[in-house]
Amino acid sequence: MTEHSPIQKVLVANRGEIALRIMRTARCLGIATVAVYSRADKDAAHVQAADQSVCIGEPAPAASYLNIPAIIDAARRCGADAIHPGYGFLAENATFAAACTDAGLIFIGPSPKAILDMGDKANAKRLMRAAGVPCVPGYEGEDQSAAALRTQADRIGYPVMIKATAGGGGRGMRIVFERQDFAEALHAAQSEAQSAFGSAAVIIEKAVQQPRHIEIQVLADRYGHAIHLGERDCSIQRRHQKVIEEAPGFGISAETRQSMGQAAVAAAKAIGYEGVGTLEFLLDDSGAFYFMEMNTRLQVEHPVTEAITGLDLVALQFNIAMGQPLALRQEDIRLQGHAIEVRLCAEDGERDFMPQSGSVALWRAPADIRVETGIRTGAEISPYYDSMFAKLVVHAEDRDAAIRRMRAALRETVALGVRTNLEFLGRCLAHPAYVTGGADTGFIARHYADLTAADPARLRQDMAVAAALLSKGGGATGRGSSRPVVTRRLPALLALRERDDAAAVDIRVLREGNTWKVTLGAAEAPADRATAAVDEIHEVTILEATSGNVTYTLNGVSARAAFVRDGDVLHLHRDGVSRRFEDVSLQARSGGADDAASGELRAATSSRVIEVRTLEGERVARGDVVAITEAMKMQTQHIAPFDGVVQRVLVSAGDQANARSLLVVLDRLPQSEQAPA
Repeated sequence: MTEHSPIQKVLVANRGEIALRIMRTARCLGIATVAVYSRADKDAAHVQAADQSVCIGEPAPAASYLNIPAIIDAARRCGADAIHPGYGFLAENATFAAACTDAGLIFIGPSPKAILDMGDKANAKRLMRAAGVPCVPGYEGEDQSAAALRTQADRIGYPVMIKATAGGGGRGMRIVFERQDFAEALHAAQSEAQSAFGSAAVIIEKAVQQPRHIEIQVLADRYGHAIHLGERDCSIQRRHQKVIEEAPGFGISAETRQSMGQAAVAAAKAIGYEGVGTLEFLLDDSGAFYFMEMNTRLQVEHPVTEAITGLDLVALQFNIAMGQPLALRQEDIRLQGHAIEVRLCAEDGERDFMPQSGSVALWRAPADIRVETGIRTGAEISPYYDSMFAKLVVHAEDRDAAIRRMRAALRETVALGVRTNLEFLGRCLAHPAYVTGGADTGFIARHYADLTAADPARLRQDMAVAAALLSKGGGATGRGSSRPVVTRRLPALLALRERDDAAAVDIRVLREGNTWKVTLGAAEAPADRATAAVDEIHEVTILEATSGNVTYTLNGVSARAAFVRDGDVLHLHRDGVSRRFEDVSLQARSGGADDAASGELRAATSSRVIEVRTLEGERVARGDVVAITEAMKMQTQHIAPFDGVVQRVLVSAGDQANARSLLVVLDRLPQSEQAPA
């Protein structure tokens, strides 16, 4: 007998692009929507898109998006009869699911018991073994002492993977290749796990060498019917977090797909699962696969499955939650074409993907593909939340066509004002090891140098275009800009730098009509500027420059670009590459000294201080971890660059540090007192 519980109004307990995604389907189903938001998100797109909205607290997640009583109260006040958790935040929190049920609300997701069963990695592996699902050898015991965990790692054999039992999204996870590195890696994983999930418990697993990360999408109703929707390949990851996903997986045979699908369905049935879920597996080069974890929620990468199946997974979530039997049978599922998704993140690939925050000076996305985002021009990317701000999704007849289409989409996408991984994603998609297919989870680490390599010639061409635009004056100005625009008398000598810690490049600009002759590395440049060995001359003709667009010729080749000017700062997007140039010719001249080398340890971005491991006057050795900060759920260790003495400690655990603010200052020990290198 079926039990139907119609949903009239849903509260979406999330933010950003996933909140908007859920609301879009809710509107199609005739369901009213309620947004919740922190004070930092009061002007966010998901707030404006909802029928009703409620502020639930301060910006910190614990005070807002993780605040269960405030979310339940908001649902009651607005008359919602259901809550959709999205992904992240409380999506896999059994206490939240139970609180919804206790309040008479429909939780759009699995039961609290299923979340508990699969949310603890140790328990999940025991359940999966009992269901006959292959698992990676490891340790899931209750003894969490450092000594016991190290003994188990020694028994399993290195390399091993340390994983937070309550973890997800790559947090609380470390790979250890050598025994002597285990203690530090364990401390880091447990600290990160405690901060992110409230539990420092971990499991130890044998690290499968060069695996692919293949996951299976499952659907299950409350009547015991379950099917799978094929696989997704999520092997392109940095810091164990996915950045490119595709479906179906390259080279996955029909037999392997069937075996993995059957294992996933068996797992769902074994725990009485209800709703949309994902079984994640490691696939080795022999074709053997091993259960890794189950995500008891909608996945970030669900759009690629939607693209190749033609199904709306969020609509299916609503239908299952309302008690409707799953009408689909396994034989109804047909996979059509190939889909790729990329995650656009505010991060700096040249600094080990350090999260970034700030104002979006200009945002433009391609009109002919699926784009999921919660930002727009003028929006703020907050340091409090995940660094992902958009997803691009393409669908084509085959993988080669999908790659071409995604590369074109990335070139067209404009995200100015903060550093992003836009160019990095384009390089990943163009790399031969990715194009060939079958890349494993070590792809980014293995090819990091290629994927982040500087292109000096391209940089100097971009500088020439930027110098012409800065010299021209006028043009689009960033929203909310308070920087005065300086109109320079020509000929002018500019000094442009792309990064705050980089040396400036002196540039001489002459104008002849609409053409600017731009000389980089002028011989007259002061000694503290970075100059070329010989003069490098470019001719830039500005044909039209309005509303953030410029049509120009560079050395006789016509092209278009996007730009925003903010005083002496110019943001430029040209052929898939975004840069920020600042003219520092009117500022005090500086060669961009390396802070770490001088003993100044600074926060690389706006972040929270997790731990300070030293005191003023203490001696530290080169390589010692002095402080740990966290931004957007990622921890960064600040390491002593030399043997020294702590001169000043300017922060304490729990402090909020601004980007580039000083944390600790060290004095170098005399050479005679330093340890031999």
